[in-house]
Amino acid sequence: MSKNPIRLPPLPRLRVRNPNKREQNPCLTIMSSVLACWASAGHTGRACNTVEDALRACMDAPKLPPKPSNTINYHLQRLSSRLIKQASKNK
Repeated sequence: MSKNPIRLPPLPRLRVRNPNKREQNPCLTIMSSVLACWASAGHTGRACNTVEDALRACMDAPKLPPKPSNTINYHLQRLSSRLIKQASKNK
């Protein structure tokens, strides 16, 4: 049996999928709790006041600064021509 390496077909683009995942909104769980409370007790009742206050506090809190975006796709695209040239030279 020969032990030749398996050759993969050339890729037209180098790409990393979803490098920038969005973070979930921290107020989303509290908001779903408010909606569930309103569905069970009605939106005019006093039973949901504590959950509503927690939602207001969460919404009024200062937002965190956004994280710098990941530039991996930009750099892969920029360097792909060099990588393809090197791969063709090595054949």
